[in-house]
Amino acid sequence: MFEKILIANRGEIALRIVRACREMGIRTVAVHSTADESAMHVRFADESVCIGPPAARDSYLNIPAILSAAALTGADAIHPGYGFLSENAQFARIVAEHGFAFIGPAPEHIRLMGDKVTAKSTMREFGLPTVPGSSGALPTEEFARAAAQKIGYPVLIKAAAGGGGKGMKAAFNDEELREAYQLARSEARAAFGNDDVYMEKYLVRPRHIEVQLIGDTHGNALHFGERDCSIQRRHQKVIEEAPSPGLNADQREMIGALAANVIRKFGYRGVGTIEFLYEDGKFYFIEMNTRLQIEHTVTEMITGIDLVREQIRVATGLPLSYKQEDVQFQGHAIECRINAEHPESFIPSPGKIAGYHAPGGLGVRVDSALYDGYRIPPHYDSMIAKLIVHGATRNECLLRLKRSLEEFVIGGIQTTLPLHQRIIAQPDFINGDYDIHWLEKFLGRG
Repeated sequence: MFEKILIANRGEIALRIVRACREMGIRTVAVHSTADESAMHVRFADESVCIGPPAARDSYLNIPAILSAAALTGADAIHPGYGFLSENAQFARIVAEHGFAFIGPAPEHIRLMGDKVTAKSTMREFGLPTVPGSSGALPTEEFARAAAQKIGYPVLIKAAAGGGGKGMKAAFNDEELREAYQLARSEARAAFGNDDVYMEKYLVRPRHIEVQLIGDTHGNALHFGERDCSIQRRHQKVIEEAPSPGLNADQREMIGALAANVIRKFGYRGVGTIEFLYEDGKFYFIEMNTRLQIEHTVTEMITGIDLVREQIRVATGLPLSYKQEDVQFQGHAIECRINAEHPESFIPSPGKIAGYHAPGGLGVRVDSALYDGYRIPPHYDSMIAKLIVHGATRNECLLRLKRSLEEFVIGGIQTTLPLHQRIIAQPDFINGDYDIHWLEKFLGRG
């Protein structure tokens, strides 16, 4: 087992990893920018190292500084969390080359799944159904128009190196395609330094279903069920729940077993998530995330399994602690992502926390690095907390979530807490009758 892990991240996920390590008897090193000197993960870790100024490119994305911190503190391994360098194949490779264990998959798997076109063709070969789309990247507008005529409108143009909704544009006819193609390439170039785009059929009312997976170096792989992440704004997840209200038991077992079999064939090591669009009883692979997900907490609540602990164990070369039959699903869980944003305009609202009270009680979990008096810096992602609630049934979970949102106090800044209260009060959400376009339409209605 590792003796000391450096956490190459910040905020609630860094704190989450610190807690798992402490329970495992592993010492931790927090890295931080000058803006995060007073952050909770820095206070809780055994050691901390400042790696640069506030801008992420100069600190949390600064590979030489992170490696120097690991060497200076004598760390055995580096945990990337999510975001930042977590899906950077070059970082994973450099970490290993410098003698540290990377707590994540092999660099070649990160690279392969990082290119969405290659990932799609690879998973198709492994037997996963995919959304009808172009056979590869679309180098010109003429290629895009030909692909659209073959696929049939509406279509979705997506960045090949993308994620998070960047470089993603829909088109419903030839006229819209011209603008969508140019905008998608421009966004992709700005966000990822790569303007390659591809095309998929635009599904009208799909759900976003993802399967949580893990594999070890001994040929074992299993799934922890699915999560429904269909409540999204601008392709960014807002609420996640498990199990999905849109699937039955047979569909759940089928897609879970299929996904686990794929990563077993793939020889995948570590935690990962295969994501699907689901419509009219059919699943379509869209991407694989080769890292810990923000919403891993939802799965932990219905399985009682610490995914970060398992992730660390697998990285040491140990076999999985569980067999598939050991994974039992109990009750229902829902997560709300709380952002430091105005709940209607979504303008970021960094600033000093003036009054903080997290909800509690049976089945209530809050993952956050906030505390009263903490100043949220303006340099990073605006998500500041995750409220995860568990109940024996979905109805019990919803009632507990309503109560918890009412109890949650984050003073001094604007947050999206009121938005979550509005969403969970809607009949469509209460009935589980929603798709990936639902929230945008709801917000459009004002």
